[in-house]
Amino acid sequence: MKKTLLYIIAVLATGVGMSAQVLDQNGQVVDTTAIYGERADSLDAAVFVSNQAGNYLSKIKAVRTEVISAAGLCKMACCNLAESFENSASVTVGYSDAVTGARQIRLLGLSGVYTQMLDENRPVMRGLSAPFGLSYVPGQWLESIQIAKGASSVINGVESMTGQINMEHRKPTDEKPLFLNAAVMSDTKMDFNIASALQMGYKWSTILLGHVSGNIAPHDMNNDSFLDEPKMLQLNFANRWLYQADNGMQIRFGVRALQDNRLGGQMLKGENGEHVFYDKDTYSLMPKPGTIDPWGSDILNRSLNGYFKIGLPLNEDGSQNIAFVGDYSYQDMDAYFGSTKYIAGQHSAFGNLLYQNEINESHKFTVGASATYDRYDEDFHRLVVLQNVTDNGITNMAVGGFFGEYTFHSGETFSAIVGLREDFYKKTGDKVVGRFSPRVNLKYMPVEEIVLRANGGRGVRYSTPLIDNIGVFSTGKIFAGDYNEHILEDAWTFGGNVTYYLPFGASSNTYISVDYFRTQFTQQMVVDYEHFANTIDFYALDGNRSFTDNYQLDFSVDPVERFNITATFRYTNAKIELAGQGLVEKPMTSRFKGVLNLQYATNLNKWIFDFTASVNGSCRVYNFMEDMKDADGNLMYKDGRTPVYPLLYAQVTRRFKGWDVYIGAENLTNFTQKDVILGAVKGQDGFINPRQPSFDASCIWGPLMGIKAHVGFRFTLWKKA
Repeated sequence: MKKTLLYIIAVLATGVGMSAQVLDQNGQVVDTTAIYGERADSLDAAVFVSNQAGNYLSKIKAVRTEVISAAGLCKMACCNLAESFENSASVTVGYSDAVTGARQIRLLGLSGVYTQMLDENRPVMRGLSAPFGLSYVPGQWLESIQIAKGASSVINGVESMTGQINMEHRKPTDEKPLFLNAAVMSDTKMDFNIASALQMGYKWSTILLGHVSGNIAPHDMNNDSFLDEPKMLQLNFANRWLYQADNGMQIRFGVRALQDNRLGGQMLKGENGEHVFYDKDTYSLMPKPGTIDPWGSDILNRSLNGYFKIGLPLNEDGSQNIAFVGDYSYQDMDAYFGSTKYIAGQHSAFGNLLYQNEINESHKFTVGASATYDRYDEDFHRLVVLQNVTDNGITNMAVGGFFGEYTFHSGETFSAIVGLREDFYKKTGDKVVGRFSPRVNLKYMPVEEIVLRANGGRGVRYSTPLIDNIGVFSTGKIFAGDYNEHILEDAWTFGGNVTYYLPFGASSNTYISVDYFRTQFTQQMVVDYEHFANTIDFYALDGNRSFTDNYQLDFSVDPVERFNITATFRYTNAKIELAGQGLVEKPMTSRFKGVLNLQYATNLNKWIFDFTASVNGSCRVYNFMEDMKDADGNLMYKDGRTPVYPLLYAQVTRRFKGWDVYIGAENLTNFTQKDVILGAVKGQDGFINPRQPSFDASCIWGPLMGIKAHVGFRFTLWKKA
């Protein structure tokens, strides 16, 4: 694998490097990232800096929006999107299980499937692409991330229940014809990114984005015979284009292709001392005595995406315009877990037609129609000790609707955004179902120092139970109930925010902010680990209660120039009514999280020091975990709760002419979750045997790996001035 990785890196670097020949342009280059400081680049162009915080709350947006800027994306290794939220208490990122490496986020205390992911306002990471989608967005491809809490705009549909996370990629108009980034982790994971923005005259521009990552050596630091992270190799390429016509029309289009292989599970030793891994072609649920046949997962993901956007002004001042957004993607997943297989393909198409009219500075409206279509072709065979089932078939799910959104501004004092949607849902074998979804966003500034916000509205989405909860495959449990059904989940979210800008500090961005949001489901797919022993029961909420209350406090100050302190604290009260138990705290949902981030830069930003500390609250464990004991016979989960634990991150960056070199470490407290593999027993041969109905590798609440160090560099070639 090492030779393969090095070869791919060399090819990408050579290909894009050769293409990075551009025409000179006169003018000044403006860097809004606050990364490159006051320095001349390698082409001796003048670079001017607009200082920008790494994480901050937007003052102008009507919706409570946290922005992670390009500077924030450089505070850590940020190899992918999943690693970009460590400085945020709003978003919590964890593993779905201890085998596949799939990452999942939580916003407002709920799973990331209830958060709408947007790529420059196109819905992405839906269905089959959701479990690993966070790992498929390289952090160095991004300019910024915007995290909007609660009910937001209706323009892109109403799949968002807890909020939206929008990603802004590097633009074809970037003044950086060549950008390189490479990082190596102490666990031998390597990450390489390349970007080349090319301007071909004043009308056409494009950007090429390349990524390759993988790990060379397998690791089992806790000696449980299971890999701490799967062996993997990811190849990722994108090409984005922009055309700007003389009449103001803009056309944007692009393509992206991805392939990801990952092999997880047991790593056993053979007769000659060599490592033996899971082999889906030879694995047997009942192996012959004396044979070495590790349990594991083997997953191959491939995807292809293309999009097209066109915006056309209808008058000279651009106050009236029409736009169309089209997107198509194909996702293919071949997944094997022991003797269980899940092979699926997904065709998805999205179209959005909009007309916008800005009547005057105070009044604007947008009307339009949109449609989403998903076709799933699934081949599922579940073979474990107590279950042998097969489900194959094609499912078509379509959503189409009309929307209108009105925006009112009264100067900077008050703004209101009122959106209405009527959508029609159709699934194979079901009748057409209509849903009316209103949403309201209000912002009021009684004085310049105080911003008040409130929003509320409805969210509706089709569930995909197995993919939404991919960790269930990493168990020996029986699947029961509606695991192959796609019910319409329905929720209402209401909340608000108060931000007070304080009159001290070295900048005008000193603030304290308080949030409260509540999400309440009227229908939900419940995944119940506690209803029956050694069973995962899937069933609809059907009138029972499920709600989450989320409180958050944010504070940011620059006590002196070039020194920023940001502190956030989030508390979550999540309850659900489970069969046979009544209303209980949602299991495996952390009650609170606190984050403190310190960043200091020396004069001219030659040295940048970043330090992040977080404290992660306890969560209620599943009832079958309550009696678990450690090696000394002590209860691992007193009162049925996980321990509170801290995490520390640090990074130092040294900046040179056109270069950044950085070194850092993650999880400096070296805290890891113990006994992540549950219900497996040691066989007569001494190997841990996961071929048990009680086997479960999906009960993850903490870090799986201890201290990880990283070192990397960034190189930027600037345009000539």
